[in-house]
Amino acid sequence: MPEKYTCGIGDIISKFSLETLYMPDREIKIESMDINRPGLALTGFTGHFDNKRIQILGKSEHQYLQELTDSEREKHLETFMALQPPALIYSSSLDPSSGVIDCAARHEIPVLRSAENTSDLVAMVLAELRVLLAPRITRHGVLVEVYGEGILIFGDSGIGKSETAIELVKRGHRLIADDAVEIKKVSAKTLVGSAPELIKHYVELRGIGIIDVSRTFGIGAIKDTEKIDMIVNLEPWVQGKMYDRFSGDEESIDIMGIKVPMTTIPVKTGRNLAVIIEIAAINNRQKKMGYNTAEEFNQKLIASMENGG
Repeated sequence: MPEKYTCGIGDIISKFSLETLYMPDREIKIESMDINRPGLALTGFTGHFDNKRIQILGKSEHQYLQELTDSEREKHLETFMALQPPALIYSSSLDPSSGVIDCAARHEIPVLRSAENTSDLVAMVLAELRVLLAPRITRHGVLVEVYGEGILIFGDSGIGKSETAIELVKRGHRLIADDAVEIKKVSAKTLVGSAPELIKHYVELRGIGIIDVSRTFGIGAIKDTEKIDMIVNLEPWVQGKMYDRFSGDEESIDIMGIKVPMTTIPVKTGRNLAVIIEIAAINNRQKKMGYNTAEEFNQKLIASMENGG
């Protein structure tokens, strides 16, 4: 079973500066990455209701409750609150209808309020939950941003990953993580990497020790998170081994069910790995934009052979 992650309701309150209208004296944990507009549940239809989701009430839900009689409202609220959702958030600075706070207090359900309109609030909370509750793994490697591409560098210890990262930083690129990279699956197609809090913005260079990249190279040399666009695997150069010269074959590696393009770079004395990784990043970006140099070259080669050139 994959590990389940949770976050406290305090994380959401702090992130979006929510106003607390009622907060029970108990710990509230959020487990679901999804949220819900509880219109149907407030009418009494609770089939398929997921009580793990944060409930966001906008003008439609508010107007519906306002138009009920006091007895009807109390009945519908009691049915809804008995489902024990983790929290209610009112959007657009709406004032809860009569009886909402009292009913929430009886069931110990937090009631919060935001000035944001409903659509914006839903989008923001959903995006934050995707990050906070995303499944994750930690891999040994280095994550850098090069020309806007998130490059995850793998390789055996001592092969030069950290030194390459420092050279890239000196060339104007940015460090996200060294040694350990926490990878989160924030959507079905997206992986985001970051550094564990303890080693964030630090690099270890053998013979020198620990370097604080933000202090040494400036705040512009670091970044907290980055999408992982490709993987560069560094391996020792093996004499006689056939290495890809035309980039015709697309390599990839599976991380949490997502295939990430991978390039293997052989390492030997005299190779400038930082420059090679810069070219790899540009090449990957071109492929995403629909241009593949290797395919174009192969087509020209085939046409030349067919023409007897």
